[in-house]
Amino acid sequence: MFKRLRQRAAEPELMDDFAKGGPELREALRHLRRLNRIFAAAAPTLLGVRRLWMEAGRPASLSILDAGSGSGDVNAHLLNWADRNKIAMTITLVDLTEEACVEARILFRNEPRVKVIRKDLFALQEGIADVVTGTQFVHHFPEDELPGVVERLLDVSRLGVVINDIHRHFIPWSAVWLTARLISKNPYIRHDGPLSVAKGFRSSDWRKLQLALENPHMTYSWRPLFRYAVVIQKTSPTILP
Repeated sequence: MFKRLRQRAAEPELMDDFAKGGPELREALRHLRRLNRIFAAAAPTLLGVRRLWMEAGRPASLSILDAGSGSGDVNAHLLNWADRNKIAMTITLVDLTEEACVEARILFRNEPRVKVIRKDLFALQEGIADVVTGTQFVHHFPEDELPGVVERLLDVSRLGVVINDIHRHFIPWSAVWLTARLISKNPYIRHDGPLSVAKGFRSSDWRKLQLALENPHMTYSWRPLFRYAVVIQKTSPTILP
């Protein structure tokens, strides 16, 4: 089964084909929010952001940049956490597709703390956010490109990076395959949902990344439901007021 998952991982995701899109992709982004709620997708991101915030001395304000954000729904949980802890939080959602940006603007239309920009990760200015997050983002890149992508995420951040991505295993693959068919007829969801799991990670992949980055401040942990929370603190983090 594990071999078959690795074979499937070589397939392209429909969402990575920027020549397509339109209403069908926008619908997929809305249905993806349902999957994220069912599988508690926001929890590892919140865990990592909270950890970097505490390491920085619990600053009164915190800026987040969500790379490859899609419609950015997981960030609603960060805002709720910030409200509970009286943190002045701002969030920038960054995605390459216009469909994702449109859906994000609709979702957060009444939230002045959130702004949405359409931009490539490698076109972003260095050090523009305290914490950079990537939720179900880095599995879109080939293994040989992953260290460079994560280094770029670190460049954009002042404190560090939080990666939240999927555990490659037949149990979550089966669960996502079934759930995607129960909640949606959208071809993006039915194809990309299970494929995202096949493109996911095991602990050995994170160890390899840590060696490539040569960053002793990188930690990773398995979280429910079949996810990894990866926290990478900058070697000389900025202590915020």
